[in-house]
Parts: sequence; C-alpha cells; structure tokens
Amino acid sequence: MKLSVITVSYNSASTIRDTIESVLNQSYKDVEFIIIDGQSKDDTVAIVQSYGNRISKFISEKDKGLYDAMNKGIRLATGDVIGILNSDDFYAGEHVLSKIASLFQPEIEGVYADLVYVSPNDTTRIVRTWKSGLYKEGDFLKGWMPPHPTFFVRKTVYEKYGVFTDKLKSAADYELMLRFIHGHKIKIDYLPEVTIHMRAGGKSNASVKNRIRANKEDRLAWKMNNLKPGVFTFIRKPLSKLTQFLKR
Repeated sequence: MKLSVITVSYNSASTIRDTIESVLNQSYKDVEFIIIDGQSKDDTVAIVQSYGNRISKFISEKDKGLYDAMNKGIRLATGDVIGILNSDDFYAGEHVLSKIASLFQPEIEGVYADLVYVSPNDTTRIVRTWKSGLYKEGDFLKGWMPPHPTFFVRKTVYEKYGVFTDKLKSAADYELMLRFIHGHKIKIDYLPEVTIHMRAGGKSNASVKNRIRANKEDRLAWKMNNLKPGVFTFIRKPLSKLTQFLKR
C-alpha cells in the first residue's frame, strides 16, 4: 500500500527541514512525498530542492491559500492513502507511517491518532497534549474532533466526498472531517499514541478574535453539510481544548 504525504509550505525555511527529515527517515518506504509551496520568499525552495529526487513531487507557485495548496497536493497524489503534514510539524518517530499503514485493513477508510504541541523554541518541551480517544458515533455533536495532522484517509474517500472547501479560512479541516466522519460515516480506526509533534501557535487560537471567527466557521461547517449540531456543540468544542493542558 502506497502512502502519499503532502506538505504545504510558505516561508518555512526555519522549520521545514525537520518536517522533511521526519518523512524521509520513516521505516515504511512505500511513501510518495509531495511538497506544495506558495512561492516562498525565503530559503524554503532551496532547502526542498537540496533533497533532489528524494522529494517525489515539488511545486512552487502562487496559490489561493493553505487549503487550495492542500487540494493541489491531493489531486497530484497517487497513493492509496493520503496524509497531510504541516511544514512546521514532524513525525514523532521513525515507525509512525508503518503503524498507520498497518491499521488500514480493507474495511478501514481513515485512521487518526494523538498529537502533542511543542514549544517553537524548544521542540523537546511539550506544552499541550491532544489525546483523541476512541471515536463513538455522535461524538462530533459533543464537540469532539481528531487532530487533523494525524488524520490519514483513503484517496477514494476524497474522490467520493470531495476535498477541502474554499469557503472557510481556518476551519476547512474541521469541515472536511465532519463531512467524512459524521456526515458520510466513513469507517475509521484509532492509533492510541502520539504520531505528530506540532509547534504551538495555531492560527485559529492565536487570539480571542480568531477563536470567535473559528467558532462561526464551525457553525457554517455544519450548515454547509445540512447537519444539525447538538445544543452545546459549539461550547464543548473549545472547552475540550482546556483538558489538553492537563494531559501534558
């Protein structure tokens, strides 16, 4: 089974080497590594090019934003399963992709895992832990969602149910997982261990203003899919993040 890993970058020179090395050092070798760059102005392009043909596909051109770039990668991917690794994230160990691949039994359409946020200045220091837990149908109504960087999906799922929407600025990953898991009820499995180290400082949580906008987009995600949220869905979703600081 071939895995396609897609990384989207823009002015990521300070972090992308960690990302690339974490993919290239995986023990699982049937991997297609695609990097979609938004025409970076720093040394990102030079760093990527220094790896030569170890990067399966590389494009550097203007795009319409993060999710547009991810969609480009998905369309280029030829793997059976697709995962997305941000250009400031890296895999937690060399066997992550082997463990992910092992869970993709014929009936499984998606796999997710746990994630830790690390200090941008010291990636050995964990500042927050996102333990997903085993999914039960209806959990999205309770504010649950898996960490998107840990989420691997069969390419056929994207072909059947679509890619990232361009109608959302910061919650398109939430909308996609809501659509796939809660809406279309794809069959998923859970790897109960940390697979991703993410540098802290995500856009949607960077300020109260951004958090309010993200909450509005969460509501729109449900409406776009003609789904009815629970009474407390949009309260419980941000509150669930508070518990992540207690799991360090």
